[in-house]
Amino acid sequence: MAMIRNQKDFGAGLLYIAFGAVGFYIARDYGMGTASRMGPGYFPTVLSVLLMAFGLASAIRSFLTKEEAQVGKFAWKAAAFILGATVLFGLLLTRAGLVIALVVLCLVSAAGSQSFKLEWKATGLLVILVTFCALVFAEGLGVPMPLLGTWFGG
Repeated sequence: MAMIRNQKDFGAGLLYIAFGAVGFYIARDYGMGTASRMGPGYFPTVLSVLLMAFGLASAIRSFLTKEEAQVGKFAWKAAAFILGATVLFGLLLTRAGLVIALVVLCLVSAAGSQSFKLEWKATGLLVILVTFCALVFAEGLGVPMPLLGTWFGG
């Protein structure tokens, strides 16, 4: 049996394959349609297959690479901040609105990083990101997300 030289690539590959398989399984009952008239299952199926292909390529690469890479310790603090930020986003979206929920999501998830500092560049990029998301999702695509939630009379 060949030896895994890069545990990070192998683990990532298995994770991609698992997520792709779950997505493919969920989308199996949706109508596919054609490339010109896509059904509701077309995009998730294609995305799942691509994810599994990337996972397979990553897993194969883990056996062929020259350098050895070991998986380090699990970053519990960062994982907790990211999970907490996602939960807060879900709770705040209808109550505070998309703008506030995105700001909280970005700031709380960034707080999980050891190198995060709230500087003017980060603040500027946050404003650009929130503006872009508000314009694209709420205004452009018409996704039913309030810019200002019920707390602000939205």
